[in-house]
Amino acid sequence: MAVKGERDEGIDGRGDGDRGGDRDEGTTDVRVKHLIIARTFKMTDTSVDLSGKSSAAMRKPYSTQHDVLLEDDLESKNPFKLFHIWFEGIKNCGKVYEPNAVCLATSDINGRPSARMVLLKAYGNEGFTIFTNYESRKGQEMIENPKASLLFYWDVFNRQVRIEGTVEKVSEAESVEYYGCRPRASQISARISQQSRAVESRDKMLEIYKQEELKYPTQVPKPDFWGGFRIIPDAFEFWSGQTNRLHDRIRFFRADSVEKVDGKLTKLGEEGWAYQRLQP
Repeated sequence: MAVKGERDEGIDGRGDGDRGGDRDEGTTDVRVKHLIIARTFKMTDTSVDLSGKSSAAMRKPYSTQHDVLLEDDLESKNPFKLFHIWFEGIKNCGKVYEPNAVCLATSDINGRPSARMVLLKAYGNEGFTIFTNYESRKGQEMIENPKASLLFYWDVFNRQVRIEGTVEKVSEAESVEYYGCRPRASQISARISQQSRAVESRDKMLEIYKQEELKYPTQVPKPDFWGGFRIIPDAFEFWSGQTNRLHDRIRFFRADSVEKVDGKLTKLGEEGWAYQRLQP
């Protein structure tokens, strides 16, 4: 089973693998609102407390005690298949703008973490694939410390999926194939962006972009520093939110990674996976 994402990230100044899209509608209105807020809001105290009454007003209800995630109700005890079922339902519901938007967390060789939103481009039994600049911060961290985690959060359904695993580069052929499917504008952006490095202004980036656009009027070749990474899971967690905060958490991991599958705390799943219910 391999599923490829249908939406391309476009060009919005956030880099090849980072979340984004060609969203021009309403951009001017948003910028005006930001300017108004910036001019009228004066922060007299840099500390904002969200633990008291103000946060109570922000609290939202989740599922009820009659709508819980029980082990016996799982459509599959194989986490890859269960993810596919959840993802397809969310993708097809029409209520989530970018169902493949995911938080990718990495860390450098010293353990300093970093996280950012990216767009998942393919998934299957072999792993979860994203594409980016190999020389970007996330790219370098996944090369130097090939471990990462993914977090999908679909608030409309009060559901999360966490994935942890090791990282490998996809083949050059796979990177070339995907790059060839991207819009030409996105291809050019991938070529000119020294992702995660400082630049003097947006105008400078646009100047470089226009030069590259003239240089490649038809086909835009993939740069050597750009390609895909695959996160190969060794653990999944499926989360369903509850209003009383007794959230449901079902964690899957390889059965051979534990000493004993006792049928009580640790239960045998399908195709080499075991699972547990975690306390919220």
